[in-house]
Amino acid sequence: MAPDGRQGAADDETGEDDMPPGTRRCIVTRDCRPKSDLLRFVLDPDGQVVPDVDRRLPGRGLWLSPSRDVVEMAAQKRLFARAARRAVTVPADLADRVEALLTRRCLDTLGLARRAGQVVAGFEKVRTRLREAGASRARMPAVLLSARDGAPDGREKVAALAVAILESGEGAASGCAGQSAPPVVVGFDAEELGRPLGRDRVVHATLDGGRLAETFVERCGHLAGFRPGPVILSVADELAGSRGARRNNGGSGDRGDPRVTTDGSV
Repeated sequence: MAPDGRQGAADDETGEDDMPPGTRRCIVTRDCRPKSDLLRFVLDPDGQVVPDVDRRLPGRGLWLSPSRDVVEMAAQKRLFARAARRAVTVPADLADRVEALLTRRCLDTLGLARRAGQVVAGFEKVRTRLREAGASRARMPAVLLSARDGAPDGREKVAALAVAILESGEGAASGCAGQSAPPVVVGFDAEELGRPLGRDRVVHATLDGGRLAETFVERCGHLAGFRPGPVILSVADELAGSRGARRNNGGSGDRGDPRVTTDGSV
């Protein structure tokens, strides 16, 4: 076991001495990037390529940029075998396996944050949380979450409130003015968000600042290369997108999912 406590870390060298410490090279793009920006793969005893999203499995690491296209190209062009210098087996559904593992990591992190008391869920509770930040009773949340199948009018109201607090005198009074707006994670549906938060469905939530929030955003960034549609948006883009969706729907509400109320609540 390596000194940092991660099994297999000592066997993780790629044989390239020209890279700065803590970096690895994508075997497809050849870009040299921090390990935290890449996905690690190893070979199991039978020579099958296995995703190691937690970077803990023993063996020599094969590193890829976090993208479905990159994973599929590595398989099609036999780049795993070239990098490993041996025959390997690549599962046909490797990219789907990576997406499933990354999704689980994101939602597990959200569940840890809930148990640590760092998550607020529900339309009215989220609006109250944001107003408290504007009234100097709490810091601005580090992350906003909106289910991708949530009602556009509810998503618009939450994003608009966050922008207003950051730009207004209320935000200045609480120290929020001038802060970067929190990112909005929009890559999960309401049922997915509900599972780690102990509910059937969650459309709106906030995540307080700290290491778990940073980890959650980082992991969502990895997932963005595998899921269709956006996973992380700026508040401005979330506001513009929800307004456009509402207009396309001919008014408020989400006609594509009758289980979601017109105000986005759960």
